[in-house]
Amino acid sequence: MRVVAKIGTSSLTDALGVIDAGVIDALCDQLAALRTAGHEVLLVSSGAVSAGVAALGLVARPSDVTTLQAISAAGQSRLMETYNRSLARHGLVAAQVLLVPHDFVDRRQYLHARQTLVKLLELGCIPIVNENDAIASDEIRYGDNDRIAALVAHNVAADVLVLLTDTPGLFTSDPRLDPTATLVEVVAADDPLLSVAATSSSDNRGSGGMSSKLSAARMASWSGVRAVIADASRPNVLLDAVGGQSVGTTFQPSSRKLTARKLWIGFATNVEGAIIVDDGARRALVERGTSLLPAGVLDVFGDFGEGDVVEVRDLAGVTVARGMALSDADVLREIKGRRTTDLPSHVAHEVIHRDDLLVLV
Repeated sequence: MRVVAKIGTSSLTDALGVIDAGVIDALCDQLAALRTAGHEVLLVSSGAVSAGVAALGLVARPSDVTTLQAISAAGQSRLMETYNRSLARHGLVAAQVLLVPHDFVDRRQYLHARQTLVKLLELGCIPIVNENDAIASDEIRYGDNDRIAALVAHNVAADVLVLLTDTPGLFTSDPRLDPTATLVEVVAADDPLLSVAATSSSDNRGSGGMSSKLSAARMASWSGVRAVIADASRPNVLLDAVGGQSVGTTFQPSSRKLTARKLWIGFATNVEGAIIVDDGARRALVERGTSLLPAGVLDVFGDFGEGDVVEVRDLAGVTVARGMALSDADVLREIKGRRTTDLPSHVAHEVIHRDDLLVLV
């Protein structure tokens, strides 16, 4: 079995943001046990920024992007030092792999990442994956390691993705606010996952929260991968999750399998605008899987450019799809509602091509 595990900053560090070596030792003990049992294991680990804050003696996590990116470089080396030492106790070698989300969108980068990760597994290494925050060209992204973990699971055709966090799993509502909240043990493959309240991170050490984990779990499910959200502090949680025991919340794999590009468009990009479509266009997208044409567009919101990701909403305001616009917002406002035969030759005749569109309903 091929396993991808992800652990978040809040589970790896103490209240001051210092890396907890005991937590990493317990995690690495489980990684080693999985290897002994014959499984292949990859770990996606957050914690670089928080470790950098502690290493540099800062009293609080900075808020400006430039400083965050700089201190992540200081923290990443210390994070890997801890993993190297811990895995060495079991005779295992950690291999650092730093990725950015668009490594999964560009087909050549996607295949190269796969070749590298698979080769590391063949060499007997345990890849330790993190987002390459230090050289990211845009802001350090909210909760992206959850989604990167799902994309890694897709990339290497994993059997299971385990998202280790500081809560027991997904609840029917926020248990900090609602004493009647109950744990959701199983989520069906085609459950839209939209009826359950999800919150962002409750402290300032990590960047993710249950919302990003829901996105990651849905991405995994739509990749045909079983996903589990569970409490990192639970003894042997990773072993039990991989073994199929009831721990946390399990998301059943779907028969609907998407490309990494569509997963990223649907769940892991910034949405720059919205396009309102008529009922005919909605039916064409949802029922026939067509491209979105200008004739079905009623209105355009936002100031997006060509190639940006936008939401496609119906007349009731429901988001039915996401996709990459083939023209900027101003052009689309000029051509909305027009038939293809009436469009200028220099304008894209599709608003969103079906290969760059993910239906969400």
